[in-house]
Amino acid sequence: MHPLPFVTREQIREIAEKYPTPFIIYDEKGIRENAENVKKAFSWNPGFVEYFAVKATPNPRLLSIFKEYGFGADCASFNELALAKSVGFPGERIMFSSNDTPFEEYTYADHIGAVINLDDITHIDFCEKACGGKLPETMSMRFNPGGIFKMSNGIMDNPGDSKYGMTESQIFEAVRVLMNKGVKHFGIHSFLASNTLTNDYYPVLSRILFELAVKLRDETGADMSFINLSGGVGVAYKPEQKANDILEIGDRVRQVYEDVIVPAGMTGLRVFSEMGRFMTGTYGGLVTKAIHEKHIYKEYIGVDACAVNLIRPAMYGAYHHITVLGKENDTCDHTYDITGSLCENNDKFAIDRAMPRIDMGDYLFIHDAGAHGYSMGYNYNGKLKCAELLLREDGSAELIRRAETPRDYFATLDCTDAYKALDETLKEQGV
Repeated sequence: MHPLPFVTREQIREIAEKYPTPFIIYDEKGIRENAENVKKAFSWNPGFVEYFAVKATPNPRLLSIFKEYGFGADCASFNELALAKSVGFPGERIMFSSNDTPFEEYTYADHIGAVINLDDITHIDFCEKACGGKLPETMSMRFNPGGIFKMSNGIMDNPGDSKYGMTESQIFEAVRVLMNKGVKHFGIHSFLASNTLTNDYYPVLSRILFELAVKLRDETGADMSFINLSGGVGVAYKPEQKANDILEIGDRVRQVYEDVIVPAGMTGLRVFSEMGRFMTGTYGGLVTKAIHEKHIYKEYIGVDACAVNLIRPAMYGAYHHITVLGKENDTCDHTYDITGSLCENNDKFAIDRAMPRIDMGDYLFIHDAGAHGYSMGYNYNGKLKCAELLLREDGSAELIRRAETPRDYFATLDCTDAYKALDETLKEQGV
């Protein structure tokens, strides 16, 4: 059974009077409790840092919460770097893990003192030039072991088909080249599987990376400073799925550390993570209202949200649980497709979903939209991105990003006449 929403129908009715649906709302209490658990899980490693993956939920209000816990920010672009810097993360708390990286982005990352994580060996000279001819003293390298990545519960992913990272031989060559160019401290980063629902992933990955770090130290003499396990710890989207236990995961990584790193005399090696989905995914919900019903070959419920607000079901066929607020205990004796209004037939949040009877005006809570929800939004059909709210621990709702307006949609166009027409239209509508 899927956990209940962290908001009630009564709360949403009150919130919607001020902030109309659709909107994404985040649970501050849940986010903070989860952050505490992550810190506790890896407290055995004094240098541990969780670099929150900004791409999951790029909101400065949420980033500031993670900053309170001593976390950092994992960035993949200029704007994410600028966002992290604006929130006040110091350079050593910003990890720049990009690929196919533009020149000016390496320049900016170096300027703010971010830790640069090289995706490819061919980027070394390019990055050096972008950094003004001198590389930072600490650098990281992204490792891709190739082949099929397997664990006890079967095949998880196919790194050999991934565009990311360097081969093992390239990692060794890169370390030697970087040492000759003055780099003194090294990290290894790897991301082998996405949204894993097993406590095995980090322990298995950590053994691969710990053993590689020892080998690099032994064969090159490099100072191995940290291992970055990246993300990949997943969210239980479906009711029948069991959530990951971060405390068990952290303890099992500790066991691998003691098995591989301690005997090698490398106890100063720091462990990093770059979780995004795990940090916020469960703690955000898309709230939308039923506005239409349609009875043809199937039963449809049309809502005021669409794939613009949460694209995962349309793009991946991803499952997101849906609760009809106020009907949590009602019998699921109806079968619906829950649809948005885009001119695309895949604009559906659920297909053939067993649910209680939905009446017009009911509020639907679409679970687990706290990561890769707002951040993957777009403006197809001229649709506008919705507001983001934070449900504070005291029960109040804080607007942490306003909804887009038509003026936002037209803001990048050089068309004064269009603005005049827009203003006239809005005035006619009393907006």
